Amino acid sequence: MKTRVLFGVQILLVVVFAVLWNPLDFFIYRLGGQVVGDGARLYLEQQAAHWFTYTPFAAVLFEPLSWVPLVPARVLWELASVAAFVVACRQFVSWRWAVLGLMLEPVWHSLFLGQINLMLLALVAIDFRRVAAGKPAGIGIGIAAAVKLTPGIFLVVLLAAGRVRAAAIAGATFAAATLGAWIVAPEASLVYWRDTFYDSTRVGVPYVSNQSPYGALTRLLGDVGTWFYVVPAVLLAVGVWVATRYARREDWLGAFAVAGLTGLLVSPISWSHHWVWALPALVVLWRDGYRRAFVAVVTVLALSPMWATQFVEEPNEVWALLPVRNAYLLLGVALLTHFAVRTRKRSGTAEAVPERVLTS
Repeated sequence: MKTRVLFGVQILLVVVFAVLWNPLDFFIYRLGGQVVGDGARLYLEQQAAHWFTYTPFAAVLFEPLSWVPLVPARVLWELASVAAFVVACRQFVSWRWAVLGLMLEPVWHSLFLGQINLMLLALVAIDFRRVAAGKPAGIGIGIAAAVKLTPGIFLVVLLAAGRVRAAAIAGATFAAATLGAWIVAPEASLVYWRDTFYDSTRVGVPYVSNQSPYGALTRLLGDVGTWFYVVPAVLLAVGVWVATRYARREDWLGAFAVAGLTGLLVSPISWSHHWVWALPALVVLWRDGYRRAFVAVVTVLALSPMWATQFVEEPNEVWALLPVRNAYLLLGVALLTHFAVRTRKRSGTAEAVPERVLTS
């Protein structure tokens, strides 16, 4: 009962926030949807003083947001995000985990910005749950990757784990969504796939919210040379290898968690709100009895200490602040290392994931 009351209070706060505040990213989504059919304007002109950085397919999906008055659209969007997060939690764990999750910075920051992260998390979680149950899967991953390219890491893991059918469905869904967007917005699609999707200069890479290796090294060194590409290549190889080992033991929750961490570490841009993809790792830590590690991860994600360094003058010059300034990145590396070591220590026999970590 107490959990339900707390969740009700959280929902009320989300609604009040959506009524009173215009979340920046949601507003950009809405404006992007309005201009998706206006040639290449989507990527050549800023929306609300910011570049639209998502795929043309995402802009097509966002177009209906402008059909509803702004305030009701915000409320519906935020409630849909919370509902998606509950759905994601229910795939491998009780919905009650959503109450804890809403207190963590990646989740509430996603809501603060009106981000689409929680919806993409739900799409991928549903697919991985279906894979674990031996059901056809891949559509959710394909849609998520077509909206925001980084979920493509889950397709790679499916393929590496021998789930060729699910990977093929994900790839076909991605291709169909991308082709459909090209038909609707051919000029915008040409600009995006020719120039925009790999252009990290359109966003503030050194900003402290970017908790990727590329962001950390840019803050530290300024100009990062081509040698850097070795770093994501190594992290990708390690992450896919570890996720595949979990998958081959039918531990799809473990595979889901490791793949999410790998995507964060490989992407050049991993804003703090992107770190909702690290939350499945929390569930694995709890399931496997690593309660102290669980508490440590929750503490870091709740406090998000890197934001405090913004109040320090010239924080990049203070070496003692480097671990604090890159807290999520170090957390991600530590978690990936933990799962890599743990999977090597376990026996080679298959060990199926429980039906649920906790009952609903």
